[in-house]
Amino acid sequence: MKVVKFGGSSVASAEQISKIIDIVAADASRRIVVVSAPGKRQGGDTKVTDLLITLAQTVLEGADYEAALAAVVGRYAEIQKDLDLPEAIVAAIEADLRGRIENRGANEAQFMDTMKASGEDNNAKVIAEAFIKKGHPAKYVNPGEAGMLLSDEFGNAEVLPESFERLAALKDEPDIVVFPGFFGCTKAGEVATFPRGGSDITGAILAAAVKADVYENFTDVDSVCAMDPRVIDNPPAIECMTYREMRELAYAGFGVFHDEAIIPAVKHQIPICIKNTNNPTAPGTMVVPQRKPKHGSVVGISSAGGFCAIYIDKYMMNREVGFGRRLLQILEDEHISFEHTPSGIDNMSVILQSAQLGKKEASVVERLTRELSPDAIAVEHGLSLVMVVGEGMHYTPGMAAKATDAFFRAGVNLEMINQGASEISMMFAVKDADREKAVRALGAAFFG
Repeated sequence: MKVVKFGGSSVASAEQISKIIDIVAADASRRIVVVSAPGKRQGGDTKVTDLLITLAQTVLEGADYEAALAAVVGRYAEIQKDLDLPEAIVAAIEADLRGRIENRGANEAQFMDTMKASGEDNNAKVIAEAFIKKGHPAKYVNPGEAGMLLSDEFGNAEVLPESFERLAALKDEPDIVVFPGFFGCTKAGEVATFPRGGSDITGAILAAAVKADVYENFTDVDSVCAMDPRVIDNPPAIECMTYREMRELAYAGFGVFHDEAIIPAVKHQIPICIKNTNNPTAPGTMVVPQRKPKHGSVVGISSAGGFCAIYIDKYMMNREVGFGRRLLQILEDEHISFEHTPSGIDNMSVILQSAQLGKKEASVVERLTRELSPDAIAVEHGLSLVMVVGEGMHYTPGMAAKATDAFFRAGVNLEMINQGASEISMMFAVKDADREKAVRALGAAFFG
């Protein structure tokens, strides 16, 4: 059995939806189909999820929302017409949206989740009807009714453990299951969503629940590239990588696959295949539990901006028991998570996402100064993280030297270096202005 997930670009139009029906019909093992809300049809277009956010915000502001509502309904009407489906489908979608608006409660975050989730929910209903029209028995399945139970962290929900046992029953469905991604229900019966890109998470959860042989994630590229094609022309394709490699790369900027989506697959050892809706015969990229890499090889290089660093100096810091714990406790008190914490005997650095620190910077610095009594403290903004990742780096001498020599030759100054405990990744912090130059330099060093 295969669980198959199609992203927003794969379900953006009737033409694309026809493609996914053919893809599923071509392989009898593709039994569960997870779909996103309609994405962009071309450059400059607006995703349905973004239209729904605009609609929800307009409602919450108490303004006239008819134009915003019509924009959403219009997208589905275009798909319905081009697929030659009954007009009643569009009327049902409009009634559904109006019902969600009229029945909203006092919790604005929950209402926003309810509206966003309608994108996937209504698209799944349309796609199920399209399967049936083409002669393929299919069934729309509501996530809440199927047992997709989530925490009540609206907009950032997590799946509850009991969901897997409930969702396992889907493997016995005789028809093709069309399952909307991105959302589920809390134990109180309220709609809650995963973070943006959460349809990937839905697919991985279902693959784990039904113990699928493969989780196929269809997008708009033939395979995952070893580097960002917007920075490097014609980067090499990745044929196979491990869960750990994908997680490291996704964390630092790889946008093909949602990094949190890997977690259910990792726990249940489900292989993932990333494929192209527009070229389904291409082999794609396999993401597997383990592989035998070439010694000294790198699988990918990724980068992400929007980071900052807090630098703290204090003489004899290494003799002060609990210093690091107290520093991190201050961040925890402020609900700030950290990315890396390189340290020396008299200094310690903490790398954070700039958005996490935000307006809290002054209060955090004040607390650090008052409670830790450092000799010096500074916050540096405008940093990017560049990651070099590969299982083949493990126990290989000279990998860091190769990277730093590349930076030296390119004239890129390093702000910080940190190697993961697993030795499958190296992290370099550079100025935002040097980010692309740093990536190109590493690409030349490791891929030629």
